[in-house]
Amino acid sequence: MFMLAPVVWQLQFNLPNIISMALLIKLALSYLLGSVSGSMLMGKLKGVDIREMGSGNAGGTNAFRTMGTSFALGVLFIDVLKGFIAVKFVPSLKLGGILTTNSLNMEFIHILCSIGVVLGHVYPVYYGFKGGKGAGTMVGVLAALFPIYLIIGLPIWLLILIFSGYVGLSTIIAAIVFPICTHIFYLKGIYSPFGLFSVMIALFIIYTHRSNIHRMVDGKENRFDKLMLFRRNN
Repeated sequence: MFMLAPVVWQLQFNLPNIISMALLIKLALSYLLGSVSGSMLMGKLKGVDIREMGSGNAGGTNAFRTMGTSFALGVLFIDVLKGFIAVKFVPSLKLGGILTTNSLNMEFIHILCSIGVVLGHVYPVYYGFKGGKGAGTMVGVLAALFPIYLIIGLPIWLLILIFSGYVGLSTIIAAIVFPICTHIFYLKGIYSPFGLFSVMIALFIIYTHRSNIHRMVDGKENRFDKLMLFRRNN
């Protein structure tokens, strides 16, 4: 009994350091996973750099405009999948058995991994920190953490696109709806770690689409005219 006392004391002393290291490792893994760019991987197959085409953004919209539907679907699949994997599987990693999933608040770990994978997508370490705008990856995150939002948010996104023709505007409105849905439908409401996360992500998505906002104000933003329900015929 007395011989075990120093071991127990040392474990208690080192536990915060172990937990901090585990969080950093999971955050780093999520970030590195997020840095795997769907558009860059698909571009390798086609021998192109999507950042040198169209708007220069390494995201699904630019991929669709410059490379077509099949290419864009491949990009979207990769970006959504990495978001899903980052929050569905990375938080549960045991890291060699030094830490169990019950040692930490899993909601907090999910949020941390979500932040990591989105930041990786927008600022990928593999591609000079020049990536997409985070929307596609967030779809994967929400498919794992809060799928009820997608039932509401995706139709809203599509309706705004049909009526306006602006993908950027559709994404911004969908981002604003995210914390509203969290407040109404998330079990712990807006006054929770996930609620704070929903507000932060909404603001971040708006920030990453700031160039779209400027172009819309200046009347220079590209529209998907073929998708518009009501459009002017010249």
